Amino acid sequence: MPGYEIKVQALAIDGAADLQIRSLLDNDQFADPAGAAEALGISPAQWPLFGQVWPSGLHLAAAMAIRPLLEGERILEIGCGLALASLVCHRRGAEVTASDIHPLAGAFLLENLRLNELTPMRYCHGDWSEDAVAAEGGAPRVQGRFDLIIGSDVLYERDDGGALAAFIEKHALPQCELLIVDPNRGNRAAFGKRMAGLGFEFSETVLSAEAGRPDYRGRLMRFARG
Repeated sequence: MPGYEIKVQALAIDGAADLQIRSLLDNDQFADPAGAAEALGISPAQWPLFGQVWPSGLHLAAAMAIRPLLEGERILEIGCGLALASLVCHRRGAEVTASDIHPLAGAFLLENLRLNELTPMRYCHGDWSEDAVAAEGGAPRVQGRFDLIIGSDVLYERDDGGALAAFIEKHALPQCELLIVDPNRGNRAAFGKRMAGLGFEFSETVLSAEAGRPDYRGRLMRFARG
């Protein structure tokens, strides 16, 4: 791929078969020749983050590997990055839409579907910032409402205006479940208050450290309404 380097690795997902995943080689990769990422507010330091395998993403994928799936359930993954959880859901036969703001996330998802011999899966541009703009010539915006919304490490920035909660409310059915894996970031309390104001009840599970990552600390946050 011009401008950046990649790698392909087999990822072990608890409760599911391994996934073959193409990712960026490391956090030093950057390529935005047409300024597509810059136009979406993605800085050079933020640019490679979508293309890395993160512990929280692995935990979300593991949670979706064992969660019972309901017939006809519609699932949306927000800030999907490499979309590990979406891939697990899709392989299980769920109706899932992956979404991210990064202009290359859709292309990486397409390749990872091919690597795992999976059928096509819906991908949408998902930007919940207050001044959101669509990626020119890119994927369609997220449309409609969902029974289940999932995400990992999406509370990395302060959200004083409540843009993320508003985006979730826009795409959540009256009866909806929200699962967020968070590595104990400081913004989760404010997010929880906003979700409570939208009628969601909260519970959480503390996540154990990963093999090889004994320093990981996080939790699976569950919000349910209806």
